[in-house]
Amino acid sequence: MRLIAIEEHVLPQNVRDAWASAPPPHDPVSAIADGGVTGERLADLGAGRLALMDEQGVDVQVLSLTTPGLHNLEPGPAVEAARRVNDLIAEACARHPTRFQGFAALPTSDPDAAPRELERAVKELGLKGALLCGRTRDRHLDHMALRPMLGKAAELGVPLFIHPQTPAPDVRASNYSGISDRADLALAAFGLGWHYEAGLEWVRLAAAGVFDELPELQIILGHWGEVVLFYLERTSAVMSRALELDRSLHEYARSNLYVTGSGMWSEAYLRQCLEIVGPDRLLFSTDFPYQYRPGGEPRRFLETVDLDDAARRGFAFANWERLTGAKAA
Repeated sequence: MRLIAIEEHVLPQNVRDAWASAPPPHDPVSAIADGGVTGERLADLGAGRLALMDEQGVDVQVLSLTTPGLHNLEPGPAVEAARRVNDLIAEACARHPTRFQGFAALPTSDPDAAPRELERAVKELGLKGALLCGRTRDRHLDHMALRPMLGKAAELGVPLFIHPQTPAPDVRASNYSGISDRADLALAAFGLGWHYEAGLEWVRLAAAGVFDELPELQIILGHWGEVVLFYLERTSAVMSRALELDRSLHEYARSNLYVTGSGMWSEAYLRQCLEIVGPDRLLFSTDFPYQYRPGGEPRRFLETVDLDDAARRGFAFANWERLTGAKAA
């Protein structure tokens, strides 16, 4: 069975340089991707990456720029970096068309340029959508300035993946500080804060009426729904009383949300998401290279998880191909 992994990251040198020259505040987690084995794997778009894909049993990686993406860059550098990243990903896909697909990086600090770059990436480069890192400094995805970008994704029929990034400095200071430097950063980032940040962006889109305005817009959340999905019953009940929306959060989850595991091999989490979004909205991912471990765990999880044949095929590749219009090689 073909296995398409949709959250598989890259980090070219020009983005490292752009991060270093960006105005503060800087995302402290970006240093994790700098150097060492992880840095080498992020930069490799050739034989080394393909060999690790084979070892994991992954047939196709959907390449995307790692967090925090281009969201902290000024408009000019963000536009330039987006074009270079998307060209690089498209070139890798062209070299290995049966092994790589791609998500675009978008210059969200320039709201006029972002939809243009999305259209170029999809129509000219053949990328399958875009990966966003939630906020652009203090501007959330539901901000009116970003509606043209969201509208362009709906018009093109391509998904937007909301990836975590570290909370803003004032949020880190108030909610994730006072234990120790190391513990504070871990708690604010991959321990918990990352996931609240990403999940909240999807909830905000619903609360702001974006899915009523753009009913065809499709969002992807990683890490089995970024925490908020598991509290959806409570959130949906409260918001239904507080907001005038066309549908409940449960309904938006089944019509405007896809969920992937991001290398978290948990059957319990998968089954919970299966109940919430349904079998046609589960996607596979390994969060390469961050969650890479030798031993072929991705393929083993796919083959042993308790799903019927149709749901297993959907999880492995068919849901992604239906979402993006991709055809089997």
